[in-house]
Amino acid sequence: MLKTDTVKLTLNADIATITLNRPEAMNAMTNELMRGISEALAVVESNTDIRVVILTGAGRGFCAGADLVQVAEPIKEKDPAPENSDSSKQGDDFNAAMRALIDCPVPTIARINGPAAGGGFGLALACDITVAAHSAFFVATFGPNLGIVPDMGATWSIPQRVGRARALGITLLGDRITAEQALQWGMIWDAVDESRLDPRVNEIANVLKRSSPSAVTRTRQTVDAAIHNTFSDQLDLEMQHQAVLIPKNMQDGAKAFLAKTTAHFSGERG
Repeated sequence: MLKTDTVKLTLNADIATITLNRPEAMNAMTNELMRGISEALAVVESNTDIRVVILTGAGRGFCAGADLVQVAEPIKEKDPAPENSDSSKQGDDFNAAMRALIDCPVPTIARINGPAAGGGFGLALACDITVAAHSAFFVATFGPNLGIVPDMGATWSIPQRVGRARALGITLLGDRITAEQALQWGMIWDAVDESRLDPRVNEIANVLKRSSPSAVTRTRQTVDAAIHNTFSDQLDLEMQHQAVLIPKNMQDGAKAFLAKTTAHFSGERG
């Protein structure tokens, strides 16, 4: 289905699972892999039957960050990389995938089955809901080990989830953050035993796929806007979304609530 085998896309009824598929390299990110993520998300965008996306990694890890093999070669000052080289395209390929993920038209779940390091950390937190196995951990290797600024949206998502003090400790010190610690800090939604990882992810997916895709994406946008809005701005934004969603969804939801049944909303997006 995809042009690359470094990413697998599996469709199971209305749930799409995107699997990073470089287990021999702990699913380290290459340009090809990131293009595969973008391609998989383009399928999700075009297939309106899909209601939920699960993002995970093959093998023992979620994602070890950028594949350092493709960036470890010394740069020759007088021999800049051509515009179509992997090094010059890396930012475009990586950022394009991250933008596609954060703008996904349906809710996204990160299934963290092992280490999420460097850029893999940012990838894990770009999803709407992050669930990790107890054996998983998170580590920001950017500054302490590589001498670079955290990327893949990590400088946005980490402080959003844990606050400035912890965000600076995470990114400047490079300590491993266990799944349990990440849960206590509010960085992820849940941490479970390995045997419970798939059942827990499926429980969450089943709730989300019954939801209105329009309500989910508008809720995401509204929550993200709160960081720079005033309280009054937020009230106005909420009402803008309600003007669309109440006529579309609320009558069916109210009927189901009063009848003590589960509401099932249409898959209409937007």
